[in-house]
Amino acid sequence: MANITAAQVKELRDLTSAGMLDCKNALKECDGDVAKAQEWLRRKGMAKADSKASRTAAEGRIGCYIHHTGKVGVMVELDCETDFVAATEEFKALLQDICLQIASMHPVYVSREEIPAEVIEKEIEGYKRNAIESGKPEQMAEKIAKGQVDKYFREMCLLDQAFVRDESVTIGDKIKQAVGKIGENIVVRRFCRMAIGDE
Repeated sequence: MANITAAQVKELRDLTSAGMLDCKNALKECDGDVAKAQEWLRRKGMAKADSKASRTAAEGRIGCYIHHTGKVGVMVELDCETDFVAATEEFKALLQDICLQIASMHPVYVSREEIPAEVIEKEIEGYKRNAIESGKPEQMAEKIAKGQVDKYFREMCLLDQAFVRDESVTIGDKIKQAVGKIGENIVVRRFCRMAIGDE
């Protein structure tokens, strides 16, 4: 087993903001490899987030963002379990990041579950028809349509979108990471985006 140094623990802590003991344990699990330990902590945080997803999030904050031009504005309700967490800088920073994401990427829904079934069916049929008209066999057209609909989800659903400041993570991943660190369920309840000239 690799000898874990204080410098390695500090480096991992600076990269992840995880607790000292968690960083030390991650490095032990990954034989001192900082990159692998970072991924190990990320997965642990995701698992922790999944276990908290059923808990009620009835507290939180409403955040807003107005672009410097004054032409785009966003309001978001981000919920958690306690007032204490809602008041933390980490929670507020996550809320601002989500506001910025919505202003920049214009999602329509919070998650896939919000999209009406008839909208999904219409999208699938449209993509399938286009593929068949371009000469693809029906079975292949079905696969192409499903791939296109998945792309549609990534564009239209906030939680599926790549984060504008770090495209290696989605907004859903970012929220799960925060849940892993904070220890409470966090939910985007609703949002609205207004832009000058939009109907």
